[in-house]
Amino acid sequence: MNDAIIIGGGPGGSTVAALLAARGRRVIVLERERFPRFHIGESLLPYNWPIFAELGVLPALEAAGFPRKTGAQFHLGNGRKSLKLVFREGRFTEEPQTFQVERSVFDHLLLKNAASKGAGVREGWRFQRFEQLADRVRVEAADPAGAPHKFEARFLIDASGRGNVTGNQEGLRVIHPNLKKLSLFGHFTGVVRDDGAPGGDTVIVRLADKWFWFIPISATKISVGCVLDAAEFAAAKTPPEELFHRLVATSPVLRARMQDARLVGEFQTTGDFSYYNRRLTGPRLLRVGDAAGFMDPIFSAGVYLAMFSGRLAAETVEACLRQPFGTSWRLARYERKTFSALRFYWEMVEQFYTKPFMELFLEPRELWSIPAAVNAALAGELTGRWAIRWRMRIFFLLVKLQARRPLVPRIRFD
Repeated sequence: MNDAIIIGGGPGGSTVAALLAARGRRVIVLERERFPRFHIGESLLPYNWPIFAELGVLPALEAAGFPRKTGAQFHLGNGRKSLKLVFREGRFTEEPQTFQVERSVFDHLLLKNAASKGAGVREGWRFQRFEQLADRVRVEAADPAGAPHKFEARFLIDASGRGNVTGNQEGLRVIHPNLKKLSLFGHFTGVVRDDGAPGGDTVIVRLADKWFWFIPISATKISVGCVLDAAEFAAAKTPPEELFHRLVATSPVLRARMQDARLVGEFQTTGDFSYYNRRLTGPRLLRVGDAAGFMDPIFSAGVYLAMFSGRLAAETVEACLRQPFGTSWRLARYERKTFSALRFYWEMVEQFYTKPFMELFLEPRELWSIPAAVNAALAGELTGRWAIRWRMRIFFLLVKLQARRPLVPRIRFD
């Protein structure tokens, strides 16, 4: 019998598969698509770095020539205010850099790494349903020709991304009522980028009720996208690419960067409805990455949360396989830690769309090293260090106070 079946071969699934297979566990990965394949979400966080080291993929990532990311920039669309975060300058930030990646190349690299460690990777296989039995899990899936198959394993890890296959089967998905977004995006050449190390930064440009990203993914190519309300897009009744350029024209900051931009490949549109599953585990089931919950991509946490929860899932499953006694509390601990990480970024995303948050965020004051705590949090510091937690709670309290009485100057988006 297999030790684990993993649904999905993206960063979360590949992380679980590689770590379990490296420990000698029998692992099958069922991936719906064939890699390489296009995927959005190209900006990583510095705390991905130790996971890359544990997986043994740092040399391959270096050889791929991905741009280095050492910071992030936030600009108002009217150009009146901006903030440049440099990760190495944060006193609590232990990881100073990461990569910006083209996901088709990056995801394929991770999946091949899992296969090289002994995971049985099956591409073009479509998950159908699962059944939890007393001491194992049964999965039904169709092979590339459409023929049905059944697999059994001690544990099932759902890393199906926003397909959320087991959560949907059990009716667990809860959609955030105020974060029903849509992304318009493409890859461009000719985009203006900063000189030196800041040229690898993720650049966020905030408009009144929407935002743009700029993510360099090669020496010449930059991913550029806009996140806006799905209802606004539907009401506009305008072709996606035309609406994208119309919005670019409203901002001097965007116009300056996009004046000579040329689209490479197809222009893309995807729904960004934020959600979470009410449960992240079952008796022999763990959900990782977007199959646990998905949020607005403003802080580039998607890949990191997938690999963070994937590593945690691998540790949990390995411990349960070694010592079955205590499985239930280990699964409960996994759920608690993963929910904690999701909740933190959800709170950051919710606050990002408010003016008081942006006013304080773009006007950092050296009060109790709060800006340093924000720096670490946005780099991916999720270990629960008290020195960061209490400072972040004060920061969120200050945001509430800013809404009632200005502690820093008000901002305007027009």
